[in-house]
Amino acid sequence: MSDFQGPKITNIKIDPDNLYREETFTDLTYATIRRLSPVKIDGTPDDSREPMFTGMAQLMSPNGPIPVQCLIEGAKTLADAADKLPDAIEKAVQAMIAEAQEAQRQEDSRIVLPGQ
Repeated sequence: MSDFQGPKITNIKIDPDNLYREETFTDLTYATIRRLSPVKIDGTPDDSREPMFTGMAQLMSPNGPIPVQCLIEGAKTLADAADKLPDAIEKAVQAMIAEAQEAQRQEDSRIVLPGQ
């Protein structure tokens, strides 16, 4: 074990007031839903905060699978999250497309000077 006492590179701190327990649910075909349940620093449920749901899916493209992740806004239960997942994924994909189009627009409008 090293006793290296050089300059600290990272300064990672856990926010004890923003902890969540993560559970993963999948249909083993198209999508995965994660439920993030708020907990206190001792691991007990924090009923003062609402759980959050996120979704993950892979879309096939000519260049292979594209992972898509999103927040499932307004979901209160797992069933609600499952119902809202398709729209949340669609919204995330549309945002990815808009971002790619904007990056392409900026690249196309860039002025290239000789010698660059």
